Amino acid sequence: MTPEQIQAMLEANLAGCTAKVVSDDHTHFDARVICDAFAGKRPLQRHQMIYAALGDKIGGDIHALSITALTPEEAGSGGG
Repeated sequence: MTPEQIQAMLEANLAGCTAKVVSDDHTHFDARVICDAFAGKRPLQRHQMIYAALGDKIGGDIHALSITALTPEEAGSGGG
């Protein structure tokens, strides 16, 4: 998978989110996801939402995913 494909999946499956995904090898990815739906959620819950959005690609086409999951307010205040 490409970073662009993962970004598109995240943005399609997490309403109102924006994502930036990068990778040097198309196996290990770094994702920064900003989403209103993360408000009031613990980091584990945010990661679970991202894993759900990517479905069976996690552990398959996506071998490793480093996640920064922020609300717009957190992103605006320099969080992550």
